[in-house]
Amino acid sequence: MVLSRRGMLFGTVGLGATLGLGLTLPGGVAAASVTPPAGPFPALPPLPAGAPVRKLFSPLEQRFGPYLAILPGMVNDIEVTDPATLGYMGGGWWRTPSVPTNARVQEHVFTLSWFHANARSWNPYSGNAALLKRLDAAIAHYLNLQHADGSWPEYSVTEQSKAATGFGLGYLAKTLANLRQANALPTRRGQIGTALHQGMTWFLEPANPIWASPIHYANQNTSGLASSTRALKLNPDAAMQAKLASRIAYLAAHGQSPAGFFYEPTGMDINYNFEVMLPELAEIYVLTGDKTVLSMASKFAGWFGYNVVREPDGTGSLTYVGMSARTTVTGYDNVIPDPDRTNLASFFVPEVPALAPFFTSAEDRAATRAAWAAASGPAPGLAKQDTSPRIIAHAPYGESLPSKAAKQAAIAKLPYLASKDFAVQRRDDLTKQAYTFIRRPALYLAAFFGTRPSSEVRGSAGLLWHPAAGAIVQSQQDDTQCWASLLPNGNPDARSNLDATYQVGGRAWDGQRIVPGSAPVVVAYALPDGRIRTTLTVTPNTVTRAVKGTSALTEQVPLVLKPTDTVSFSDGTPIGHGRNSAATATGLTIHRGGKAITIGWGTALAASVTATTVNVLSTGGRRIHVLRVPHGGTLSTVITLP
Repeated sequence: MVLSRRGMLFGTVGLGATLGLGLTLPGGVAAASVTPPAGPFPALPPLPAGAPVRKLFSPLEQRFGPYLAILPGMVNDIEVTDPATLGYMGGGWWRTPSVPTNARVQEHVFTLSWFHANARSWNPYSGNAALLKRLDAAIAHYLNLQHADGSWPEYSVTEQSKAATGFGLGYLAKTLANLRQANALPTRRGQIGTALHQGMTWFLEPANPIWASPIHYANQNTSGLASSTRALKLNPDAAMQAKLASRIAYLAAHGQSPAGFFYEPTGMDINYNFEVMLPELAEIYVLTGDKTVLSMASKFAGWFGYNVVREPDGTGSLTYVGMSARTTVTGYDNVIPDPDRTNLASFFVPEVPALAPFFTSAEDRAATRAAWAAASGPAPGLAKQDTSPRIIAHAPYGESLPSKAAKQAAIAKLPYLASKDFAVQRRDDLTKQAYTFIRRPALYLAAFFGTRPSSEVRGSAGLLWHPAAGAIVQSQQDDTQCWASLLPNGNPDARSNLDATYQVGGRAWDGQRIVPGSAPVVVAYALPDGRIRTTLTVTPNTVTRAVKGTSALTEQVPLVLKPTDTVSFSDGTPIGHGRNSAATATGLTIHRGGKAITIGWGTALAASVTATTVNVLSTGGRRIHVLRVPHGGTLSTVITLP
């Protein structure tokens, strides 16, 4: 038997198996395996001394500087000696596992193709023959990883990866566009076109399990739709276009919660929703003006405004990170320099101004770019794994950042700033999730109850903010840093599914938006086994957690403290920023900006405050410090805000 290159790759790499074991190998592209180019493969020469020269880059293309700095290293790490893995983009520059059978590692073929195709005064590699030769090998390896059904693998050889296929289609489509621009590799261009068609056939098939409802990891589905949109602009296909339109409509109906967030996997995730999903939707919008994705963005804006809370000093916003289902993003600076993964999503802002608060203003971005250009020395390169082809793949589209004035006008309309008194729930009955948002004159509180969508989510109250002092409490995705009652073994009630009942002014509340006025909002919830029962009461200026347990408990409150705060226990013991403190006390007081916020528990108990390493925002020194108050099992903790 003659073993093909593809057979060698899939039969030996990462499997610990041979053909003699009866292994069934996934197929190649639609027609046949792709033949890699023949050598030699000369190395890409290094950059000239002093390059990349910052001042040569246009503002919108500055983000290419750090990628140019690492281009020789990335290109020269491509495998060119082993026939079984020829073209593998080694070196660990992008994605893990960094192995030849992970198709996502190859996504930087776009990066290489862009530098080959685009002549710039700062780009010495446009038209470079060595770059093209190794790019050709990398593309061939990429295409040979495709299964016969059109999908690509990621974590295992036989995997039909939604992410690898969805994102990969886009990078290959953009690579094809670059090769056409440069009139390079005509045979390979045809093979890419075949692979794109086969990949879309798999991805857009309604019977494919990736479209099960509700859609899990909706960002990955969206990536495939954006990628298909781009591919069909290059190679139009009426039948495929109809499938694409059908899947976009399906995504809107089954990939976005009635609450407004995008399912990750069935809950909300700050990072994936805003930094990945929204820009992918925006690519569809930029290319087509599709009204369905515009409506999805508008619905998301209505949700996001409750969950990203601005600091009064204007330095940035804190997120309700405790209910993020996958990743940890505690806050966003008001001004974010390049590279900014969200840039492409700014194209929604003109039609959806409610998104403007979450983007850097055009004036501020211009200032950061001017500072970058004026900085001394060449543009620094990126560290391995700290790269992403998305950063530069989105760059050619440009941006539509809001002006400072437009951003400020939109900020004033954020729910918790436009009103001083409301209570509302955003529910998802399919997944049994209830997100509760309560604004009173002296505070804003966000809380989550119901079925946790992932092990990362922490339920109960999770974010407390004061209109003048800013964030006071921010629950993290961690047992030791969430707002909770701890059992003797250290487990927090917030790590359980907490079913709740709701009342306003003594009457049952169905979660519809109301104005409580003088009436308290009361949420009662308990662990499923009843070991901890809690009543959360929110008045115009207080938040009370009344806890009853069947054993001793510890109240845990993750405080957001600033270096300029003056904090002390009720007995006078100071609580230093970044330090651990302890006292026997009835409470503590935080003095910030002329305001005094008190946390009291009514009886003298041994309490502690522990400084963590979690810093929020890049300025202001906000750090999470965890208050813990052990008690016999029954305690009321009252936070009073001025």
